[in-house]
Amino acid sequence: MSQRHVVITGGAGYIGSLLTAELLYAGWRVTVVDALLFGGESILPFLHHPNFHFAKADVTEPRALKDALKPSWPAPEAVIHLAAIVGFPACQAVGRQAAWKYNVEATQLVFEQANALGAERFVFASTYSNYGLSPNGQPVTEESPLYPQSLYAETKIAAEEYLLKQKDAPCAPLIFRLATLYGISPRTRFDLIVNQFVLEALIRRELIIYQRGYSRSFIHVRDAVRGIQIGLDAPGDKVRGQVYNLGTERGNYTKDEIVNLVLKRLPETVVFYKDLSFGGDMRDLTVSFEKIKRELGFEAALTVDDGIRELIFALKSGLIRNPHDERYRNAQFIVQ
Repeated sequence: MSQRHVVITGGAGYIGSLLTAELLYAGWRVTVVDALLFGGESILPFLHHPNFHFAKADVTEPRALKDALKPSWPAPEAVIHLAAIVGFPACQAVGRQAAWKYNVEATQLVFEQANALGAERFVFASTYSNYGLSPNGQPVTEESPLYPQSLYAETKIAAEEYLLKQKDAPCAPLIFRLATLYGISPRTRFDLIVNQFVLEALIRRELIIYQRGYSRSFIHVRDAVRGIQIGLDAPGDKVRGQVYNLGTERGNYTKDEIVNLVLKRLPETVVFYKDLSFGGDMRDLTVSFEKIKRELGFEAALTVDDGIRELIFALKSGLIRNPHDERYRNAQFIVQ
């Protein structure tokens, strides 16, 4: 059997760089396609790996995927589409037209190319932001109605709708709605709640909390990567056209509970609470992860406390020397 080959768009990003490392370790050939909006330091260690290939490309270009492939390698068995303008602040910053181009139109272009190249599976990273609110207070499932509270969620829902219409195509779409990520990866982000709280508590010794009672769902980036790998390896007929919430029941917390977990590790932190109303991402919900556990056997291995401890270690030891650098945030860039 020839060596398995996967293409990862956005492979230099927060999820993508860690996923690249794990798939190389598992014996895959990995082609990373990335525009390097945040630099490429995260994938430098793989540059001389015989099973790694990198192409700098913008996924909004009609041939980005096709032109990125190494001619001597077999066609990809799967495409994992992570490249996107991620998060509502980044989408607000670039505006509706650019957000739609990168998150919806690019998804269609990449899927069409994956299909034409003979890929059997298309794994798409979506978000639990799509649910927005839980009207009856019950945990939302994959069947729950979608109430997007931000431009980011609107684009992800539109991309999902397109992919679900392609579920009978030769290339089988598989959608993961990811919980909010935390933890360290080769390209760590500090504009995510847990990571940001730890950074501020450690450096400034204070936290300013908005929307304090709101519930969110959290998963360690390493567990998210493992979930994607499980989806990649699952039988095709099992996952074709399926949507899975990717997270863990143990990751459902209110912001106050997250603050308390940070305070447990950094007790000298002073906390301030402020009211905030803005036209942004007003998610307040609890998520059910029963389907992914039942059908794919996925269970998270790491907890928020594990993430907090590893973040403190990485920052205190100097593994990340300048955590305020803009490359650790998604919202501080302009799409040219």
